[in-house]
Amino acid sequence: MEIRTLRYFLAVAREENMTKAADILHVTQPTLSKTLKALEDELGKKLFTRHSFSIALTEEGMLLRNRAEDLILMADKIEKEFLSLDDITGGDLYFGLAESYQIRYLAREIRTLKKHCPGLKYHITSGDTEQVTEKLDKGLLDFAVICDAPDTRKYDCLAFPDGDIWGLIMPEGNPLAKKETISADDLIGLPLFASRQGWEGDIKKWAGKTYDRLHLEGSFRLAYNASMFVREGLGYQLSFEHLVNTTPESGLVFKPLSPRLEIKLFLIWNKYQTFTPIADKFLSQIKAHLS
Repeated sequence: MEIRTLRYFLAVAREENMTKAADILHVTQPTLSKTLKALEDELGKKLFTRHSFSIALTEEGMLLRNRAEDLILMADKIEKEFLSLDDITGGDLYFGLAESYQIRYLAREIRTLKKHCPGLKYHITSGDTEQVTEKLDKGLLDFAVICDAPDTRKYDCLAFPDGDIWGLIMPEGNPLAKKETISADDLIGLPLFASRQGWEGDIKKWAGKTYDRLHLEGSFRLAYNASMFVREGLGYQLSFEHLVNTTPESGLVFKPLSPRLEIKLFLIWNKYQTFTPIADKFLSQIKAHLS
């Protein structure tokens, strides 16, 4: 199975049309059709369902698309890494980031590095710990930022200087907005929004025996989206401070949890990883500043 064939497959999967995909790839439609038919024969599975004016992926096609996307990303990353081995003024960096106001520290270091290395290009993927560590383990990322204590058997790490504070976000006119802090008992009976990772991890430990009496109305990967539901009166959001605008003009209020729930943020990378020159420069720089 060739990388070129997977690129053809992904183009057709994306366009859902053989003619459009052929135009984008600058190949003839017969060549593209023959290549994809050979791929189906090689795998022994039907990858597309062909309709009059479109093409849809089969279940097997969807599985291959997910795998092919990772393989193409890896192939592109390897190619860029080798091109940058002799380039001391640039190269590509790949990050997977959790949501936190402390990402500003990382952004600050990238800005500083870019001044000295104008050829630097950086690529950002956002996600929870499971998502970004999966990509890190596959070699698709150079670094990840997570809100969990890392597995030091697998990763080297660097702690960010501050902590992220958990709290409850609600409309400013809500009775709970008058309280200084929010207890687990205050949350009983409320429709709550949180990330699945936070709900099943930090919040479960914090709430203790009260956890089973709490109701998760919906889970969100993005704090901003959850805040829109809060703004519309659909529930209350459990989130880190500073992720959502809760200034006086926002109409929303953040109140910290009690007892205080503070989480450390970590920059992690695979143990014994061989870095490109630009990744090595970045790591040396951020170690010097954050340590």
